[in-house]
Amino acid sequence: MDRVVAAAPQLANIVPYDPKYLPAQAYLSANENPRDVDGDIRAQIEEEVRAVALNRYPDPLANDLRDLIAHANGLDRDWVLVGNGGDELLFDTALAWGGPGRTFLNMPPTFSVYAANARLTNTPIMDIPRTHGFAIDEQRVLEALADPDNNITFTIVASPNNPTGLMAPPEFLERVLAATDALVMVDEAYFEFSRQTMRPHLEQHKNLVILRTFSKAFSLAGVRIGYILAHPEVIREYLKVRQPYSVDAVSQAIARVVFRNRSAFEPRIQEIISERGRLTEALRTLPGVIPHPSESNWVLFEVPDAPQAWRFLYDRGILVRDFSTAPGLEGTLRVTVGTPAQNDAFLSALRTFVLDPDDRFRSEKGSGNHA
Repeated sequence: MDRVVAAAPQLANIVPYDPKYLPAQAYLSANENPRDVDGDIRAQIEEEVRAVALNRYPDPLANDLRDLIAHANGLDRDWVLVGNGGDELLFDTALAWGGPGRTFLNMPPTFSVYAANARLTNTPIMDIPRTHGFAIDEQRVLEALADPDNNITFTIVASPNNPTGLMAPPEFLERVLAATDALVMVDEAYFEFSRQTMRPHLEQHKNLVILRTFSKAFSLAGVRIGYILAHPEVIREYLKVRQPYSVDAVSQAIARVVFRNRSAFEPRIQEIISERGRLTEALRTLPGVIPHPSESNWVLFEVPDAPQAWRFLYDRGILVRDFSTAPGLEGTLRVTVGTPAQNDAFLSALRTFVLDPDDRFRSEKGSGNHA
């Protein structure tokens, strides 16, 4: 047969998620920690991994890791679920609380995977765009939740919001949690950089789910470990839709070691926070460049001729994320906070692009000659 039946109709307009991960000398595009796991912790990881029986299936619920996370958060393991990165848990949220006739409340611009998961599960989406400066339109959100005709069954609020960088005000989140029985996931993937969490409100609100990850602050983007904190009744619903054995035994072993050593990552987290401030202040000095406030490990900034700026930086080995054509993010690029040397290289190249049009022209002409 030289043909195949069409895929599910909801896939028709889905664009696969593309992080634009290209070869570069300085990877400042994916919000990773710029520093790898230290050698002494790697040695502990190697010892732990050597004890893993590779011929056996992993603990399906990663209970040893659940216990570590639960204890650190003053909870029992029934309040914790580990996933294959935060992405699996985001998709499980749409599977369990979405579907035809059930509405997902979205607050764009935000992480595009939220809406993509809703579309994949045939869940109608209600978009309430953010206001000027990327603040949540709090009044409209609360009004939408109060209207029973909307049948909003879940919402996801990134705090800090990716890619804009702002926190969701805790007072607003408390009002949302009190105003609805919809599931409210607060995506805290970057909370180690913001130092703010909704954890104190978890026991008071059965509809609160907190999402976190090992990928950012703990330098494990390549390992794929995420987790949620939620009421045990909510966790049981997630268990119905999650993939069996989704977190492999090696990843569990690595995550256990890293979590036990999490205090060792604090100096590099502090360095990232400090460098974020330095980057922001330096960007403010460049004419036409407008950095947006960030509580995470990146800075979103507006720059004239953003696509050309992206190309100029990439031609010099510096990969940042181009959001310049995304709705609500026109003219913006996002730079992940790197090492001080990487940040210096980025600032130097961007300064040249902004202040030396002749060099920019030469770069564009040279690029054209290579096409």
